[in-house]
Amino acid sequence: MTPVSTSPAARRSAFTQPERPRDLQIRYLTVGGSYVDVTPAANKRLGSRWHCHGCKAVSEFPDTDYLSRIREKANDHAGSCRAIPLT
Repeated sequence: MTPVSTSPAARRSAFTQPERPRDLQIRYLTVGGSYVDVTPAANKRLGSRWHCHGCKAVSEFPDTDYLSRIREKANDHAGSCRAIPLT
């Protein structure tokens, strides 16, 4: 009997990516196999926001976080979020 792989790559392959928003800037893959999307905030001239498809967490200050700062926050969340996609 062949053992079942429990590597992160094997877990990730079981999930499909959610639809990509038209204004998607960056998409990160989480530890749990979900995705964190970075998109422009409501005030598209200044801010960016992130949204986790796994645990549903979002940016705290999307209208004031520039892409250069939000990128690090989204990546940090993706590196620690273990929630799996529900859809």
